[in-house]
Amino acid sequence: MSPGQETFSYDDAIVRKFAFATILWGAVATIIGLWLALMLVMPALSFGLPPLTFGRLRPLHTNAAIFAFAGNAIFAAVYYSSQRLLKARMFSDKLSNVHFWGWQAIIVAAAVTLPLGITQSKEYAELEWPVDLALTVVWVIFAINFFGTLARRRERHIYVALWFYIATIVTVGLLHIFNNLALPVSLAKSYPLYAGVQDAFMQWWYGHNAVAFVLTTPFLGLMYYFVPKAAERPVYSYRLSILHFWSLVFIYIWAGPHHLHYTALPEWASTLGMLFSVMLWMPSWGGMINGLLTLRGAWNKVAEEPVLKFFVVGITFYGMATFEGPLLSIKSVNALSHYTDWTIAHVHAGALGWNGFMAFGMLYWLAPRIFQTQRLWSKGLATAHFWLGTLGILFYIVAIYAAGVTQGLMWRAFDETGRLTYPDFVETVVRILPMYWVRVLGGTLYVLGILLGLLNLLMTWSTRPSRYEEPVYEAPALGPDEEERPRLRLPATRTQLELGYKVRYFVEAAWHRFWERRPLRFTLMTTLAVSVASLFEIIPTFLIRSNVPTIASVKPYTPLELVGRDVYVAEGCYNCHSQMIRPIRAETERYGEYSKPGEFIYDRPFQWGSRRIGPDLARLGGKYPDLWHVRHMAAPAEVTRDSIMPRYSWMLTKPLDFSVVQPRVDAMAMLGVPYGDAIQHGESMARAQAKQIAANIEAQGGPAGLEDKEIVALVAYLQRLGKDLTSPVIIDTEPEVASQ
Repeated sequence: MSPGQETFSYDDAIVRKFAFATILWGAVATIIGLWLALMLVMPALSFGLPPLTFGRLRPLHTNAAIFAFAGNAIFAAVYYSSQRLLKARMFSDKLSNVHFWGWQAIIVAAAVTLPLGITQSKEYAELEWPVDLALTVVWVIFAINFFGTLARRRERHIYVALWFYIATIVTVGLLHIFNNLALPVSLAKSYPLYAGVQDAFMQWWYGHNAVAFVLTTPFLGLMYYFVPKAAERPVYSYRLSILHFWSLVFIYIWAGPHHLHYTALPEWASTLGMLFSVMLWMPSWGGMINGLLTLRGAWNKVAEEPVLKFFVVGITFYGMATFEGPLLSIKSVNALSHYTDWTIAHVHAGALGWNGFMAFGMLYWLAPRIFQTQRLWSKGLATAHFWLGTLGILFYIVAIYAAGVTQGLMWRAFDETGRLTYPDFVETVVRILPMYWVRVLGGTLYVLGILLGLLNLLMTWSTRPSRYEEPVYEAPALGPDEEERPRLRLPATRTQLELGYKVRYFVEAAWHRFWERRPLRFTLMTTLAVSVASLFEIIPTFLIRSNVPTIASVKPYTPLELVGRDVYVAEGCYNCHSQMIRPIRAETERYGEYSKPGEFIYDRPFQWGSRRIGPDLARLGGKYPDLWHVRHMAAPAEVTRDSIMPRYSWMLTKPLDFSVVQPRVDAMAMLGVPYGDAIQHGESMARAQAKQIAANIEAQGGPAGLEDKEIVALVAYLQRLGKDLTSPVIIDTEPEVASQ
């Protein structure tokens, strides 16, 4: 060893673990997704079993895709690239392994709890509080390991990929903690601290930025490391990467409210979200341009190397998705697209094309290196995977884009007499079923591609040496940084304006080179960028009462209705039905009076939904007799012809656990819900209402003996929806600070 040099090696064992987890969970996530696609055209595939219904499995699919597949791909990328960029082994091998096994345990916990109906019902944040706590602990362990490695680095400057990793670690931690603040009721149940409009705001502050800082920024870090490696070319523009990073990190965090256009959210918030969403187009395309132009001079390799094929198409899909996202945030476009399958097509274009293909390209590039083989087992098989995946995505998104536009246009269509052309919601469902079959074809091709990829990686692994080598490297230790902040040096002659030199100093990014030598400063600046934007939107939403005008006629749910609402949440009904009527003529004609902010002050969690596979339920209460709901849950297609809703017949025989009533009422009271007598007599009040509903059902010609069955609680809740507005309404619009 040379004088002053230090020796070190890299921990590739942890990379191998995350790489295998990535492809395995990728197969699981997409197979579940394919099963769900089939269930939409063949609802009998639930087999009458509660854990197999669409409402319970859909969150499992999204969590598996985001946190199991994409999450493990992120960790594989971070653990491999960070060690090499920092010239240091990970801070702790033990922490690396705790991180790996802890993350897999969380995924398994999700796979167990979500089909059992244990859910918060918040999109991408469905996991209940014990799993959320575990996730927080594992994320902190990951952060300690990463920042510990950063502190022990032997490379002074931190490379661009590391910037995106830092932003991911910091922001995901903030999002996860603040969106999941809740009061536990039991081991499997909690209520969020936020209610109604505020809960919706926090959820989409989280939801949009989960896409930003789980599915975007870490994959951009992956792109900035692995694309130059695979192309054997430097990143196209260092200064463009600076502009890309800071503008993306600062602007992205503002954009969440655009998911709530025309809802009960204050219009100023959704408009602000729209403006920042439109601005996102430029930094996003800056990243795409930087990625694609990194391949300059290497395009001949793209035709030969499947790794580069995956990267090129993946970056192209990133460009497409980040153009479409700002487009969909524009209010006039969103009025057509929201609640339709257009959004589903948009999300899958990004997830399958950008995240999927970037992960596959990385895995194929990594495999020979982490398994220490001479080459990938089969380049031809990898190429076949690429074409199957590409065709699968195209079949999927083209069909679902068509389905989404068809839905939006049919929902808002009026005939020459001024009446809805398609007043029966199921007409719009029947029309798009052929497109759903095309999606099944596309999903099948994509799954086949992943299975080929799994085979290829396994066969590559099978040719590994009997014992992995662990090469030892040398690098000088990182001593104290004595370099001072770069200063602007003006020339002796004043032939040019001082301002011109300042502009040059800024454009040449000398200031940023200084930040790159100070990871702590860099991390603090990143945290400040995301925090300021968040607080600017959150504080007014929570503190100014005029954002949520109260309605005097809106009362808390009765104890039985509260439990029925929890049944609705557990069954995942929000995955298919919204409870939000927008002030759009087609919606008020179809569903009734548009929704008001004050209607939702006791809704924990909110249930506005993000998709309509079935009609909106905001004004369902009193529309049908109690018996109609019983028959509809038992056999939907017999009540509504051509319905694709699965049967929920077990609810007519499943006992209702009245022992959970009082603890849930007490929890709501602790959160400020004025329950009065229900605090002392919650269970008896629930039993009395259940008995009355059961008597109504029997009197209407239905089955007897339902007073202690789960169905009566659900009927109680459904019959309450929207009824409060039939009473006289008094609105308080005083712009004062809220007391709660």
